[in-house]
Amino acid sequence: MPGLVRPVNDERDGLLQFLAQQRDGIKVTAFGLTDDEARLTPSASVLSVGGLIKHAMVMEQGWIDMVSGTYGQRPGMDDYEGNFRLGPEETVAGLFTRFDETAAETEAVIAGIADLGQAVPVPKGVPWFPDDVDSWSVRWVLLHLIEEISRHAGHADIVRESLDGATMHPLMAAAEGWPASPWMQPWQRRAG
Repeated sequence: MPGLVRPVNDERDGLLQFLAQQRDGIKVTAFGLTDDEARLTPSASVLSVGGLIKHAMVMEQGWIDMVSGTYGQRPGMDDYEGNFRLGPEETVAGLFTRFDETAAETEAVIAGIADLGQAVPVPKGVPWFPDDVDSWSVRWVLLHLIEEISRHAGHADIVRESLDGATMHPLMAAAEGWPASPWMQPWQRRAG
């Protein structure tokens, strides 16, 4: 993942590229962590790096299901609290595979939509969805996905920093193999 999104060709490409960058950003917070470390909740909240990544993936699946008209049909979507935890049988590697599959699904669904202004009906009876809005556009959904994954990437940054002091740029430098410089040292696991 480069530090910046490449130049984009058009609106659709831009939205998908910035969404991909935010996915990469939240995933880099787990760089170098064991599965057990990814489950740790070092702050006053119940949030963990693994749980935040899992929630971002499940949340994206739900929104793309809305776009494709299959909202509520995917198994496990109703386990709100469980979708914020990396379970004992789950691994970071497995989660990344599932998140990559989700990203591919999102790109395939969006590729099949001619007009990003296409209406996406607002499900009724969901407390955090507005009652006075009948539909969003596909464009709005993509912008919301970028916003929500960005928000949770920020949460994951704080949780990760609480675990071992690691921050985004040194983690990204280590994950990407950037050379050390006077102003940036790639993250390395602390001894002990």
